[in-house]
Amino acid sequence: MEDKQPSPFPAESRQLPFPSRELAFLWRLPLPTGIGPDKVESALRERVKELNCLYGVSQLAERNLYSLEGLLTELVNFLPNSWQYPDITCAKILFKGKTYTSDRFAVTNWRQSSRIYVYHEAVGECSVFYLEECAPADEGPFLKEERALLDAVAEQIGTIATRMSADLELQESNRQLALEREALQESNTALRTVLARIEQEKQEIHRDMRTNVDRILLPLLHALAAQLSPAQRIYAEMLKTNLEDITSSFTSQLSLTYHAMTPIELAICNMIRNGMRTREIAEIRSVSEATIKHHREKIRRKLRITNRDVNLATFLQSNMREQQ
Repeated sequence: MEDKQPSPFPAESRQLPFPSRELAFLWRLPLPTGIGPDKVESALRERVKELNCLYGVSQLAERNLYSLEGLLTELVNFLPNSWQYPDITCAKILFKGKTYTSDRFAVTNWRQSSRIYVYHEAVGECSVFYLEECAPADEGPFLKEERALLDAVAEQIGTIATRMSADLELQESNRQLALEREALQESNTALRTVLARIEQEKQEIHRDMRTNVDRILLPLLHALAAQLSPAQRIYAEMLKTNLEDITSSFTSQLSLTYHAMTPIELAICNMIRNGMRTREIAEIRSVSEATIKHHREKIRRKLRITNRDVNLATFLQSNMREQQ
């Protein structure tokens, strides 16, 4: 006794209505030997109807490319023409709770049905009824070829419904992406407008500040410097230089270029740029010259000019002038 070979299909797939292994023989015409011409001709007419049915389903699917309801409405009236007794045949398609019936439809005892599956889930049923009792055949009054045809039609309905569902989901996804892209473009436009307005306001603030310094503070500082002693005038001159640096955005440019600079290092950079020596900076900040030298080393390292024959004051003056 031969060992039984395991099925190549998973368990859930084996529950689906796969065509019989004898499918290749279902639509063969009877052999002419010992069989009358009338029977061969009748079988030939049946095979032609069945082929027309399969071709017609494809044509209806093309005509109702995105309308499953339109397809099922036409198909349910098309099916009876492909059965052995079309004059007394009616059909019904049940799909996801909605029923489609052919003309002169009535439920009778002579019925043939096939399940409709979408994504391996039963979602409906395709049925054919005879309105009158007919001669017995392979499956009640129905032929085995009609069983295979009905299964094929039900399978095509499931395949078409799956394709339509995927197409609709893709269209909806594309529509959502288009809406999101449009919203993003609008947001970018609004953001660019806001950033342009902010930049304009910054320029207006800088211009107003420079005007106030030039018209109000510097004249007062000049008047005050005329009444100070030579030693005190150094501080007045430093104050004037710092005010000019503020209006020329030296400190902000240096801070943006070298984010690691501390406020103390920025202040020392400002003094070095204005030509002050280490001793003078130490006196003003009330620290030792060694502390200022240590700050200068850290500044050179952050400016990436350590061990280079570059004057720190010259570097600050030239580089910051280029960036303004």
